[in-house]
Order: sequence, then structure tokens, then C-alpha cells
Amino acid sequence: MNAIANAVSTAAAGLKLPGFVAAASHNGVSLFSGAFGAQAADAPDAMAEDSIFWLASMTKAVTAVAAMQLVEAGKLSLDAPIGDVLPVLGKAQVFDGFAADGSAKLRAPLRAMTLRHLLTHTSGHVYDMWNSEFAAAAKALGVPNLGTGLNAALDTPLMFDPGSNWEYGIAIDWVGKAVEAASGLTLDAYFERHIFAPLGMADTGFVPTPAWGERHAGLTRRLPDGSIAAFALGFPEAPEFHGGGGGLHATAADYLRFLQMILNGGSLDGARILAPETLAIMCANHLGDIALRTLPSANPMITLDLDLTGGARAHWGLSWQINPDAGANGRSAGSVAWAGVANCYYWADPAANVAGVLMMQMLPFADAQAQALFGAFERAVYTAVRG
Repeated sequence: MNAIANAVSTAAAGLKLPGFVAAASHNGVSLFSGAFGAQAADAPDAMAEDSIFWLASMTKAVTAVAAMQLVEAGKLSLDAPIGDVLPVLGKAQVFDGFAADGSAKLRAPLRAMTLRHLLTHTSGHVYDMWNSEFAAAAKALGVPNLGTGLNAALDTPLMFDPGSNWEYGIAIDWVGKAVEAASGLTLDAYFERHIFAPLGMADTGFVPTPAWGERHAGLTRRLPDGSIAAFALGFPEAPEFHGGGGGLHATAADYLRFLQMILNGGSLDGARILAPETLAIMCANHLGDIALRTLPSANPMITLDLDLTGGARAHWGLSWQINPDAGANGRSAGSVAWAGVANCYYWADPAANVAGVLMMQMLPFADAQAQALFGAFERAVYTAVRG
């Protein structure tokens, strides 16, 4: 719609941002799709609506859907010890400070870890980019960086007892491992067979395909003076595991189809992905009294402080944030939303039957200008829907 395009263009004109794609749907039908700016900061090609983006943590919702398919099939359980499926997690220990010689002290957890803990980020797993104490513990224990793609990068100490706290982390990478163990398929094969092919998500995957050609958007970063520049963030050529927490690449249109399935009660165009009652479980608050809090950055080059609530109340479901109240930009109470570290954002609003995605490739995450653009896009979408 021209009104949405005008609103987004006007907002972007006052900001310093890389190229991006914005897309939204209403009642299962495309409401808007538009590409803006250049596909890469160091190349003249224009961004296209079918440009490919690294989804990063927008992968997590897909992995959670796969896990819940296996819960429906009786191959996984939300509340049985996940160590029964992944023995290494049955041996996970909790970080208990540093000894006098600088070595990390570890102890047994107070309770068994479950799939529910993993999906709600209450397992004790964290990210070093928001937890400097974990970064120090990982260094002391010789745990490699997650970006290496090594299995050993997932074998980390827990930073709290399962079920006792909330902190965003690598837990859903372990959910991907559970999907593989329960299904007997590699994660890429499982996704393709049970999610991507049924939904017609032909441009989504872990590894670039020949069909993608030169369509992948280039990564940028914001420099200290506020300008942006091309930036290379290497991906391992032969990772030992597919990252269920952050490894997918996709178009905005493909991810919007995934969100439309969520809004449509688990099915799309005749393909049943999840039962409606399963989606209801995913969209319920699983934190209880555990607080969703701001996580301070421990690596400002990669991310700023993690707080996507804007000071509003927030709950956590099975892989995504839940907004219990209506949002300032038009989002209805009960909407779900999350993002990827390269400043990709999404939301799905069951009450209004609206979904939207904003795709760009820029570090650090939680950039104020990127979030301002996302807010302007969201407002324009709801203005078009509600008048």
C-alpha cells in the first residue's frame, strides 16, 4: 500500500540505516511488501523483496515449532528430564564462582533440566554477549565461541539452576539437538520435510543454495560516529551442528508465511503444521513470577542492552516474547514478537490477525534507529488495517 510505503520511506529518510525489506499481512493476505536502499553498503545493487537475510534468533521460533510437533507425536516431552534425550544435558553443571587459582568451580544442579526450561530460557544457558561472568567462566573452562560451529561450544556451564531464573541464551540450540535426536533426522532435513516444504518456504535454509545467487544482503555495522559501513562476520564453512538458535537464512516473504501459519492456528493453505491447542501452549506465559529483565551488553560491538519491551510488561512463551498489554505502536494484547541479532524484527498479532517483519543486516543489535524504523512501520501497518 502506498500509505505504508510513504510512511516507511519518510521514517527511513531521517535515519542512517542500511537497506532493508519490510512486509506485513492481514487476515492471511499480503498487506505490504517493500524493499528500500542498497543490498550491501559497498555495492550499488538495490535491495529486493526476495533478498536473503540471516535470521539469527528469528530461527528460534522455527525450532520451537519443530520441537512441539514432536511433543504432539509423543517423541518429546515438555517436562520429562531432557537428559533422557540428550545425555550430555543430564550431566550439565552449574557455575559456582571462581577458585583462588582462577579456575571455575562447578556443582550439580538442584533439579533436572526439561525441554520447557530450554524453550523458555530458564535452563541456565546464557550468551556471552550479555553475560560477562559467563564469558570469563567459558574462557577458564576452554569452551569455544558459538560462532565456531563446534559442538563443544554448546557444552557450557549453567549460570543458574534450571527453573530458577530467566536469561536469554543458547538453550534453543540444544532444542535443535533434541529435535534431531527424537526424529532421527538432521535439523535441516527435519525443517525442510516438516515445515519449509509444507509452507512453501523455498528460500529458507541453513546453507546458501545456488538458487540464492547474489541475493544475500550484506552485513553492516554502525561506527562510533553514527555512520554505517560494510562488515564481514564469518560463518563456519562446515559447522558441526545446525544452529537451532540462530542459523537460518530466509526472505521476508518466507518468514511471513511462517507467521501466517502461527496466526492461522497452525495451518496454512491446507498444510497442518501444529494443532491449535499446541499453539495456545506456545503463546501462554510460562515464566510465572520469574521476571523478564533487561540484559546489559557485554559486547557492544555485537549488541547493545537487550530490552525489546520499551519499559512495558512482558511475558515469555515457548521461544518468543508475549505482550500482555496493547503496544504503543498498535499491537494488540497477546501478540508475540522477537528479533535477530542483525536487527531483524517480527511480530504476530492474533487478535488483529496481523503479522509483520522488518529485515536488515546490521550490528550492533537493538540499534535505536532500527527500532525507530520498526515502530514507524508497525504504526503504518495498523493505520492501514484500522483506519
